[in-house]
Amino acid sequence: MQVQVERRGRVSGFFGGIGRGLTWLRRWILNLLTLVILIALVSLMVRSCSEKEVVTIKDKTALVLDLKGSLVEEKSRPDSSLLSLASGDELNNEVQLRDLVAVLKAAAEDTHITRVLLKLDQFDGGGLASLREASAAVKRFQASGKTVVAWAPNYSQAQYFLAAHANEVWLDPAGGLLLDGLGGDNSYYAEALEKLGVKVHVVRTGPYKNMAEQFTDKAPSQATLESSAYLLDDLWSVVTNEIEQARELPQGKIMQLINDLPAPLEAAGGDLAKMSLDQGLVTGLKDIQQVREDFIKNGEADSEHNTFRQIGYEAYLASLAKPDTSGDGVGIIVAEGEIIDGEAPRQTIGGETTAALVRQARLDDTVKAIVLRVNSPGGAVFGSELIRRELAATREAGKPVVVSMGDVAASGGYWISTASDKIFADAATITGSIGVITLFPTFEGLMDKLGIHQGGYATTWLKSAGDLRKAPDPRFEKLMETYIHSTYQTFLGHVSKARKMPVEKVNEVAQGRVWTGQQALDRGLVDALGSLQDAVNAAKQLAKLPDGASVRYIENEESEYDWFLQKLMGTQLFADLQSSLPESLVPTVLQPELKQLQHETTRLQRLIKPEQPFNAVVHCLCEARL
Repeated sequence: MQVQVERRGRVSGFFGGIGRGLTWLRRWILNLLTLVILIALVSLMVRSCSEKEVVTIKDKTALVLDLKGSLVEEKSRPDSSLLSLASGDELNNEVQLRDLVAVLKAAAEDTHITRVLLKLDQFDGGGLASLREASAAVKRFQASGKTVVAWAPNYSQAQYFLAAHANEVWLDPAGGLLLDGLGGDNSYYAEALEKLGVKVHVVRTGPYKNMAEQFTDKAPSQATLESSAYLLDDLWSVVTNEIEQARELPQGKIMQLINDLPAPLEAAGGDLAKMSLDQGLVTGLKDIQQVREDFIKNGEADSEHNTFRQIGYEAYLASLAKPDTSGDGVGIIVAEGEIIDGEAPRQTIGGETTAALVRQARLDDTVKAIVLRVNSPGGAVFGSELIRRELAATREAGKPVVVSMGDVAASGGYWISTASDKIFADAATITGSIGVITLFPTFEGLMDKLGIHQGGYATTWLKSAGDLRKAPDPRFEKLMETYIHSTYQTFLGHVSKARKMPVEKVNEVAQGRVWTGQQALDRGLVDALGSLQDAVNAAKQLAKLPDGASVRYIENEESEYDWFLQKLMGTQLFADLQSSLPESLVPTVLQPELKQLQHETTRLQRLIKPEQPFNAVVHCLCEARL
């Protein structure tokens, strides 16, 4: 009887398991079908709305550039994402640089557009090189004889840099503007990690390769302070000089104003807006209603909407005719973000993904030259090398390769740039950082605190030499040092060959040190200062193409469905991460520190993998956002 009951229990359990599995499978299929139907419906709605919308631009129309989000080279999502309709402006948090340039160019030639309102209250800024390209586009629009007016309730430093190039710079009377410079303090976690029993080991090439310094030291090294001062002072001089020229202020006016504070503010009665007007930083104090009245007076009224006749940035962008990309021409490939091995989504450079784009361009007979737009602090060595090899193969196939550096083209970003015929950089580009580093933490102190010990047998010393639970074997450290220095020599060799410089000369400007574009030009690391358009023109000349030859972007064909799933998964993962440590348990003053630490460790986790014992990184933790 007991055996019979056991058998029945097993049979019942077996079929019960199948039943539960089928229930799970049914729910999964139903959820998937629901998701597909939802996507199809929203996609149809988007298509229907876009087909019905016809943009008609009347005379005396003002173009309102209500810029929202950060200035980027490439958007993180497909341009016509199906979720845009459902979530309104939530996803429209990026301004693609090429779109902004195209809109201003078209508006300059459009007789219906008479004026531009640069509305910047929701603009998050960007890198200095990108802001300079955007500012140059504003100046080219002004050259057509039309006026640009900038307005914001308060100006951040980045917003003001762009606004300063307008004909009129207006500020809300209750607002403010305060320029405060570049740089600042970083947090150093070595002592905190030491208290936890964690030690971070680093092998690097050169005193300026300071990517891991926040985890190994209690303060910045002298080399870091020296390099940072040389870089940031030059970038800040670019910022101040350009603002002073745009606003027709005396040279040195901005530094004088900052050094004289708080006296100028006291003279204005503590009113930041009045101080900004008194000092010539803005040309008028107006609230948004006064802005509307001025645009009605100098344009045309829109009585239906109780405002002035206008067209928004997104609507005007959508109305532009697609450029003709047929025939022989230049292909632009954007390399934006950190470089990782394998494949990667938008705003991250996957070694395989970007190499495939280069290969696609190389095998396309209509692409006669490539312009690689680099905006990257670097990353994985192998991913960088895959891209460099494909670019080198393109040149060997007889197609010119021209690099256009954006905000940052450092370390791995410079590694991939070496396989080119010509390199253009902006004066404010951050580049160089020619060096290699690896780092790995060990937790022997933490293990001791917890009373956890290790023991076992391995056939070789190397098998457990990289065990992060204990202090590293000295032979393993020597092994890593040898490997890192070998990789550094390879890096120097690529630069030496590309720049036609002796290796010893390259080493003098390498060792992990970063430079501005102007400083890099002075040291022979780039060929010229110029914009993306300058790089395109150079590529046409090298390929013997006419000036009117087509230009097209070569990008991954990521579907809206793929992006949606990535977005959904990323949101859930982030929610899980947040729920693991409620903010209520963390003192308010420490929350920014923990978020910064999480950001840094997440970045390192993408680059440093414990399962790969020989993990070299060509990465620069360098940026200078206004």
